[in-house]
Amino acid sequence: MKKVFNILLINVLSFSLWGQSATIYRTKDMKIVSTDSLALELSAANVVFFGEEHDDSLGHVAQYQLMQQLQQRNAKKLALSLEMFETDCQTALDEYLNGFISEDRFLKDSRPWPNYKNHYRPMVELAKQKGLSVVAANAPRRYVNMVSKRGMASLDSLSKTAKKLLPPLPFDTLGGAYAQKFNKTMGEHATQNPRIYHSQNLWDASMAYAIAQHLKRNKNQQVYHLCGRFHSDERLGTVAQLRKQKPKLVVKTISCMSEKNRIEEEKEPNGLTRLADFVIITKK
Repeated sequence: MKKVFNILLINVLSFSLWGQSATIYRTKDMKIVSTDSLALELSAANVVFFGEEHDDSLGHVAQYQLMQQLQQRNAKKLALSLEMFETDCQTALDEYLNGFISEDRFLKDSRPWPNYKNHYRPMVELAKQKGLSVVAANAPRRYVNMVSKRGMASLDSLSKTAKKLLPPLPFDTLGGAYAQKFNKTMGEHATQNPRIYHSQNLWDASMAYAIAQHLKRNKNQQVYHLCGRFHSDERLGTVAQLRKQKPKLVVKTISCMSEKNRIEEEKEPNGLTRLADFVIITKK
């Protein structure tokens, strides 16, 4: 009963906050659009990336409400894909969604992020209620750490079972704009140690591969992928990896940020228009 009440409470809060506490821009013309228009324009995409700021509570309300609207509007069945769960947690996630194990058992076995309860649980529970798939998309952190410490080649020594949790090796190490952006953000330490950037590439390649594989098995579904916006802004990172793997997919992107960070982004060349197909600004 408590779980049902919590979901209903999230629904009420979503309808009251989403739209009042956020402004949505369609970046091709920088016009403000409604939540209904956003969902309509996204409905034909194979994949929708929602790039978030992990600590933006209003952004998470927007995520949840958009998931509801996509699920209700779409002729295609929706699948939720999450950076916040690693590929070795997929079995536990599936078992929970199918009612085979309790939520407590699922949480013990899946290493959820500290903010899972408030920010991601409502969407997983919505998926459970509606019978939707949820994709644990990220690379296991232990292998990301291997790359950052020992380099990409260290993954070759893993067992066949372990490699099934990763994208095909070797994965693409995206150069150019993404590498420059990463090094600028991370500073001199990253510039001097390319293994740090390659570990970022593993995250991106893994998420892209998980999405691509899900769509290969479920051709008529739409994937709604949540990730930190660094992974999807400017259509770099995970978006670029997915486009390399599956160039024919229709991909739409959202970048969600606070008003404070909007001011910083607008100082960059091409401002908000470079970031995504839609930009959502939350009002604290």
